Parts: sequence; C-alpha cells; structure tokens
Amino acid sequence: MHPKHQLRQVVNIVNLSTPLGLVLARVGGHGVVRRTPDGLLLADGYRLPLPVAPAFTLGNVILFRDLRALEGRPRLLAHEGRHATQYAWCLGIVMLLPYLACVLTSLALCGDHASYNPFERLAGLEDGGYRKRRLRGAGFRGAR
Repeated sequence: MHPKHQLRQVVNIVNLSTPLGLVLARVGGHGVVRRTPDGLLLADGYRLPLPVAPAFTLGNVILFRDLRALEGRPRLLAHEGRHATQYAWCLGIVMLLPYLACVLTSLALCGDHASYNPFERLAGLEDGGYRKRRLRGAGFRGAR
C-alpha cells in the first residue's frame, strides 16, 4: 500500500470516522466488508433510508446499497477514495457539518446537492456520476 494511503488509513481510524463507518455498515446492512489495495473498505448491502445515494463514504469505509454499482463505473471508487482523504484532512466526522452546509448551499444554488458542493467538486463530479448543473436563474437577463 502506498504511504499516502497508509497515512489516510491511520488518520481516519484515529479521528474515528472509519470506526463509525464500520458501525454504520453493521447496523445498516449485513456488514460484509472487503478491503481494497489502497486501504479502503467496501461494505455491501446498506439498507437505511439516508443518505439516498447508491454509495457514500465515512472515513475509509464506502457503503454501497449494492456493490454492483461499481460495475462499468471504474472512476466511482476513485471519487469515493477522494472523500476518504477529505475525512482525513477535515478531522473525521467533524467533516459532516461543513459537508451538510455545502449540500444545502448547492441545493439552493442549483437544485442539486453536488454541483456547487466543494467536497463533491474536489472529489470529481463526473467520477462520482454527477453532472454540473447551471445556477438557478442563470438564463435570466433582466429588463433593459
């Protein structure tokens, strides 16, 4: 494993985001977890209603409703891996508060939780399966 992935793994254990992700994988699914070469943990079978995404990351744990979501989407894992790194940089579960604020801001700006969310943009919108939407009212020119 690359040293940067080892560091991310250790930091996300210490900041408690990965342990919380493992608890959520157990509570929200059947807890089957598979390790990737870069230290990410893939948890399949997440069944809780929130969040409504097909995959989301908590620390080094990527929770999938159905792991087949990766089929034909090789860049999705890279996108979620970038979120794992964001947890390491943003003090773990503390990241959830600014992330939620960015979700709400993006929703207000364009009606989409990802397009103007810096966390999603830095993780790669297209890699995550998102497309950038226009700002609301971007076509409005006003009276002359």
